Amino acid sequence: MAGIEELIRVEDQGAISFGNYLADSKQKKQDFEVDGDVYKVKTYSSMTRLEKNSRLLYESIPGTTVYNFSLDEKELSFIVEGVEDAQITVELETEQEYKIYIDQMQLGKMKSNLAGKLNLSVDFSNGKQNVVIKKV
Repeated sequence: MAGIEELIRVEDQGAISFGNYLADSKQKKQDFEVDGDVYKVKTYSSMTRLEKNSRLLYESIPGTTVYNFSLDEKELSFIVEGVEDAQITVELETEQEYKIYIDQMQLGKMKSNLAGKLNLSVDFSNGKQNVVIKKV
C-alpha cells in the first residue's frame, strides 16, 4: 500500500500511521485526536508533515508514507516508504544526543539542534526502511 487511505490512523498497538507519497495534490487531515493530543497531517508527493499539538513531529521531502510511528521518552521508531530517497526531519529534545538506526544498522550518533530537530536521509532502493532513533 502506497498511502494511508484515511491519511492518518491509529494502529492496534497505539502507534500512528500516516501519509500518502503518491498524492498529486496536497491532502490534509486536521484535529485528529489520540489520547487527548491533537494531530495534523499534510501529505502529497513533494512533502509529508505530521504535527502534534501544533508542534512538528515529522517532515519528509519528498513525501513518504509512515507506518507504526511511536514516540516515548527514550525512543522514536517508524517504518517509512517512498519513491525517492527522502530527507527526514524529526523534532525531539533540544541539544540531546541520539543513536540512529536504519534497518537495524547503527549509522552513528547525532545531536539535535537548539530547536530539537534531527535531520537524516533514507534510501528506498531496498524498499521500506525501519528507522529507530534512541536517546543516548
